[in-house]
Amino acid sequence: MGFPSIAAEDVGGTGLLWLLLSYGYVLYYASNLISQGSDLLLLVPSMAGLVGSVILPLLGAIPDGAIMLFSGLGDKETAQDTLAVGVGALAGSTIMLLTVPWALSIYAGRVDFDRNGDPNYFAKPKVSPKATLKDDLNQTGVFISDEISKGGIIMIATLLPYFLIQGPAMFIHGPTEEVAEAEKNWALAGFIVCVTGFISYLWMQLRASEQGRAKIHRIAVMKRLMNQGTVSLSGALYTNLMMIEEQISTRSAGGIGYQSVSNDSDPAPEVQEYLKSILGEAFNKYDKDSNGVLDKKEINLFLRDFNESIDNDEVAEIFDHIDSDNNGTVDYDEFIGACYSIIKNQRRRESTVAGVIKSLPGNQEEFHSNLFADEEEEEDVPEDIVTLSPEKQQQVIKQRAFTMLVFGTTLVIVFSDPMVDVMGEIANRMSLSPFYVSFILAPLASNASEVIASQFYAAKKTRQSITVSLSALEGAASMNNTFCLSIFMGLIYWRGLAWQYTAETVTILVVEVAVGVLVQRDVMSSMLAMVILSFFPLSILLVYSLEALGFD
Repeated sequence: MGFPSIAAEDVGGTGLLWLLLSYGYVLYYASNLISQGSDLLLLVPSMAGLVGSVILPLLGAIPDGAIMLFSGLGDKETAQDTLAVGVGALAGSTIMLLTVPWALSIYAGRVDFDRNGDPNYFAKPKVSPKATLKDDLNQTGVFISDEISKGGIIMIATLLPYFLIQGPAMFIHGPTEEVAEAEKNWALAGFIVCVTGFISYLWMQLRASEQGRAKIHRIAVMKRLMNQGTVSLSGALYTNLMMIEEQISTRSAGGIGYQSVSNDSDPAPEVQEYLKSILGEAFNKYDKDSNGVLDKKEINLFLRDFNESIDNDEVAEIFDHIDSDNNGTVDYDEFIGACYSIIKNQRRRESTVAGVIKSLPGNQEEFHSNLFADEEEEEDVPEDIVTLSPEKQQQVIKQRAFTMLVFGTTLVIVFSDPMVDVMGEIANRMSLSPFYVSFILAPLASNASEVIASQFYAAKKTRQSITVSLSALEGAASMNNTFCLSIFMGLIYWRGLAWQYTAETVTILVVEVAVGVLVQRDVMSSMLAMVILSFFPLSILLVYSLEALGFD
């Protein structure tokens, strides 16, 4: 099972450290592949709703789930001890996501409060550069949306299985075998509740896939991938625009709604609203002098950065057509019209996919470097990609996404088992409980992608971006409470193991309930974010204190 070529117990201290770093990096890399593959699928309109609501949360939980699964497999004699590694991964992952990236997201997304104590998202700059650290912490913060508040309630509701197993565990004592037998039926009940909660959570996500946070998340992902050069402007938006216009035409045929769009520079209101939701930040970014207009040079820079291979003559032609008052600049509405014209007429250009992922994961070193390549390297795109139409580009995106997902998932499955062995061996040599080792180390490998993504979104400093950032962290915690916890319940029931983790369970409950309650307010200050950050080291201290008091 797993990757048996190097046994953790057979190497020295330096070798053990090398194994930890190697396996940890592989799991970190695999987690990123899964995350990036899921994001790519959000660019496929026909799959975006299902991916965002079901596939993405499920795949995001796979790295943690694999560590937890392998911690309870193996020899029956050692499984009870190694299960502590999985419990540490569960607790560490859940608590870390709700503390460290949570606090960093609030600090990255903070804006100044106005006189009423509300976040002022319209001020420029959004955070006063002259504020002292004390003022910065007390006079800045973020808006807590209804989606975040509801996510906190859902997160607390998904804690029910912990009570089902921990309640009886408080009163069952004796040899481990007897405890395991007495807890067996409670574990089965917990497993059923976990699976039910997991399915219910995905069902709620699917129902909300076309509104609220799910829609905001898809738009945020699309912006990020275009900014990173992963996909071109036309490749990302062409199919979506065609679907919107098809809906408009269908309504028009029935005598309701807008007439179908016939002017390539005059999009229908629905199309214009969609483009503004995605390109509004880009307009402000390239409006260097903040005068509300762009000139030809700024338009050219925008098109280059968004991977549109369009020559200067065509830019001039479109610009002159859009510049209705002939003043040499285009305002926001004219900019949206220009982008619409470029996307609609992409077939006139030789390339519409200059920013699609540069190479398949066959050569991993090249794949890794190209995935994060600077936009200046776009001329190195393989010829088999740059000549494709948007429809073909969508096929390439699907192919690349599935390749990344399969490869990332395979890496997780192969390397999770030896990673569990390494963390167990480290704990043994340091005379520590495996819980503490995995509590610290496992989240670093399996949750890095969530941390990075949450910081990216929060740094946009908008109500929508902070909603995407914090809601994603709540969703990850809810998945741990359902999908990942169901793995433990299944191991306890089918393998005859014992749930003897009162201190760990209490700590998880305290942190999740505390965060779930705190997000029921309208505003969260930066100072409160620092308090939440302190929950992470305090949670380790709480586990240690409870164990010292005799709680198992």
